[in-house]
Amino acid sequence: MPYELQELAAISGMPGLYRLVRAARHGVLVESLDEKATRTLAPARNKVSLLSEISIYTQDPDQTVPLTEVFERIYQKHGAASPVTAKSSEGELTDFLAGVIPDYDRDRVYLSDIKKLATWYGIVSKHRPYQPAEAPVAEAAAETPAAEAPAASPKAKRKSAKAAEEPAANEPLSTGGVIAETDPAPAAEGNPEATAPAKKSRKKAE
Repeated sequence: MPYELQELAAISGMPGLYRLVRAARHGVLVESLDEKATRTLAPARNKVSLLSEISIYTQDPDQTVPLTEVFERIYQKHGAASPVTAKSSEGELTDFLAGVIPDYDRDRVYLSDIKKLATWYGIVSKHRPYQPAEAPVAEAAAETPAAEAPAASPKAKRKSAKAAEEPAANEPLSTGGVIAETDPAPAAEGNPEATAPAKKSRKKAE
């Protein structure tokens, strides 16, 4: 993720951007995203718009571009410095957005939206470091062969015959992590712990 937008928000009636600190009784405690980092209480009546939940309309009615991806495209094309501001001309602003989202919806994305986008990008890129996406770690091409176990004696084979169907202690669960209730195990034949019924002694009649 190029810029972390999870805690950043625009608040109605309050200029700039803010970092959400915590919820308060009568609103939200926020910190201004600037050099002063002033903390203040945003009243509950003010609308809080998280940047991570904002998207740009495209000509496909079923598709939008998340603001995080828009910021990534702007950075890749222009770097950390935005080429436009809210005071740029209409042509400069529309060309700017068309350069990063060629198929943006000209009818539903207003000029005021592009001005906000330029302003927000300037604030975020100034006070939040760009974080390039981490490259996926390549898996090892060859696996280490398992060590061969020594041959078991015939006596050991007989003792382990009944336990052969039980999973090993380090074997992954085949249930995908869902462990079913354990059924009571039936009494095993020849179990030395099992109690055999006492035999009655028979006496010969004299």
